Amino acid sequence: MNRSDCPISNVLDHLGDRWSLLVIRDIAFFGKRAYNELLQSSEGIATNILSSRLKSLEASSIIKRQPDPSDRRRHIYSLTESGKDLLPVLIEMILWSAKHYSDTLDIPTELVQKANEDRDALINQLMDQISARE
Repeated sequence: MNRSDCPISNVLDHLGDRWSLLVIRDIAFFGKRAYNELLQSSEGIATNILSSRLKSLEASSIIKRQPDPSDRRRHIYSLTESGKDLLPVLIEMILWSAKHYSDTLDIPTELVQKANEDRDALINQLMDQISARE
């Protein structure tokens, strides 16, 4: 499945589409877990694209799918350890956007401030929040 043995190319093979990181963002930062919640992303993902990305992320072991305990007909999605390991990358992407595009984007200033003060503490806090939802 890899185009080459370059590590950046490898990441792009798993995450290099328009939607995958946004799905991960919604699970990690906004606590979205159900298909319908993920469908409500402000970017307006189509149902067929969301379904495809969820399957792809699951196949790459970045997310896992489990039956919803409250309704066995539905599924809930959560990050695997591999998915959680993307948190520092997402934080760096937010900081990059804050540095270069802060005047045109809705960037969470509290998160940027926390990341600039102590990235590790912020990442640990986010990991704890994610784990508490599981």
